[in-house]
Amino acid sequence: MTLPQPGLATGSHDLPVTPALAAFMGTRWAATPLPADRRVPGHDRFPGRRARLSAAFPGERLIVPAGRLKVRCNDLDHRFRPHSAYVWLTGLTGEDQADHVLVLEPTGPEGHEPVLHLRPRSPRDGGEFYRDRRYGEFWVGPRPDLAEAARLTGVRTAHLDDLGRLLTGPQPPTRVLASTDPLVDEATGRPGPFAQQDGELAAVLSELRLVKDAWEVDQLQLAVDHTVTGFEDVVRALPTALRHHRGERWIEGVFDLRARAEGNGTAYTTIAASGAHACVLHWIRNDGALDPNSLLLLDAGVETDTLYAADITRTLPLSGTFDPVQRQAYELVLAAQSAGIAALRPGARFRDFHRAAMRVIAEGLADWGVLRIPADQALAEDNGLYRRYTLCGSGHMLGLDYHDCAKSRADRYLDGVLEEGMVLTVEPGLYLQPDDETLPVELRGLGIRIEDDLVITADGAHLMSAALPRTVKDIESWMATLLT
Repeated sequence: MTLPQPGLATGSHDLPVTPALAAFMGTRWAATPLPADRRVPGHDRFPGRRARLSAAFPGERLIVPAGRLKVRCNDLDHRFRPHSAYVWLTGLTGEDQADHVLVLEPTGPEGHEPVLHLRPRSPRDGGEFYRDRRYGEFWVGPRPDLAEAARLTGVRTAHLDDLGRLLTGPQPPTRVLASTDPLVDEATGRPGPFAQQDGELAAVLSELRLVKDAWEVDQLQLAVDHTVTGFEDVVRALPTALRHHRGERWIEGVFDLRARAEGNGTAYTTIAASGAHACVLHWIRNDGALDPNSLLLLDAGVETDTLYAADITRTLPLSGTFDPVQRQAYELVLAAQSAGIAALRPGARFRDFHRAAMRVIAEGLADWGVLRIPADQALAEDNGLYRRYTLCGSGHMLGLDYHDCAKSRADRYLDGVLEEGMVLTVEPGLYLQPDDETLPVELRGLGIRIEDDLVITADGAHLMSAALPRTVKDIESWMATLLT
């Protein structure tokens, strides 16, 4: 395995370096160590997490890469975020983690020693620190040295160069979080015949994250709280957004400013969908103007500095007041969401809250005459005609990923049962397409979703996003207060 080496990258900003300048750049630099008491947030949680993973795969080497930088354009990379499994096991969240790899090395039939393979701080006796635009300190900022990284995490560290040597020659049974780092995949012969065992590692890493501990719930609540503030910012900005020819982009920018100021940024690309754009489930073009007579569907979440995600949606009247048709549709979705929330409790099936919400939707559509068959018939497994107007699932797990734990096996997640400490969203919607001739004209082009974040408690669920109003009356009152 040959790992990429920092080099003297060329680009539009590069200028020749004379021998005199190179010699001068290598002298008289003061030491700049990290504070000796600095630790990753939640430092005491991570040994237990690694021990749980170790217990699942005795005697096997486990390789969990952080991931690699990806080019956005020419010599500019996308902003880097480490893989969530790497974050969950190490607590390391920064952009400086690109290319790093956690190895759990078996210490016998049972137990592992974790070793972090890192690229340490650029030495000042070469050109990397001021000439390498990807890794040089003058270009992207400092990194910890090996000893500092060990203190931060409580994990033994090794130079990234050592990983290539580790993966050469006879190897113990090895599992890799594959498709995360192509060079690690290549060095270990992935995917090939190892696909099944690597899939088991990915599944276990997801399943271990299904139940959140108290520290994680606190981080998620912080993400929710900042998201609530971002929604308030958006409402205050509506007068300006309504005047702009791309008001959706204005709204996106307002929310994203809050996310970047209070956390790492947005947990996903903000959806700011007005009018019929709200019928597009993942509308992220956000290039439309705002019609004061239409609704705005805002689906947005802050990601904390520890990389925990909120995921909230509100559908708001841009005029500040729902008209009768908007109110009718909104209240059906709200009733569906309330039914879904009422179904949350330990021991309930994960799919129960979706089924509860969809029954309300189907019955409402039948009552309106939109669904021309009885609700029970439409809800039958061999029918599903109601889905033309709602289409997708009504929620998902939430955590380090906004669609968290997605590699979990079905019997643990989608077909599993809820447990205390799980955090999830409930988000039914109606997406009444503007060109759907099965709908009365007045309903066409309405898109409504209401999404909240909840943690399963001993006897039900706690609404983490309760600070944002949900009812028609409360939304109108809230908007009026913010707009005065």
